[in-house]
Amino acid sequence: MIQIVWEFVVKEQARGQFELAYGPGGAWSALFGHSPGFRGTAVLRDTENPRRYLTIDLWDTGGRQEELLAERRAMYSGLDAVLGDWIESKSVVGVFRVLAEATVRPRGGPRQGGTGEARRRGRLAPR
Repeated sequence: MIQIVWEFVVKEQARGQFELAYGPGGAWSALFGHSPGFRGTAVLRDTENPRRYLTIDLWDTGGRQEELLAERRAMYSGLDAVLGDWIESKSVVGVFRVLAEATVRPRGGPRQGGTGEARRRGRLAPR
């Protein structure tokens, strides 16, 4: 599985439109949402610069993404033109592959504010 990461700086007055276009039911989802090999898009907004976004497209393979872009070139170009009116800059950050062996995940079950860990270490008396 690959992840394609894009960075966008969106014009202030177009932020809502951009978020709708990339959100569930938006133009991006209409273009690829039911395509074989497409696994979804995450949209991230910068906490310090609300005009800066990252999109992360998840695909089974880069080849499948390229095939679908070729099949839907006209639709993609139309969407790209609309988005072009809303953004100040757009750049591909890169294509990434998740390394399962280098991914850190929490151990054990869900924790309630760390009290489970504290109880295991004997710092809190059981209720």
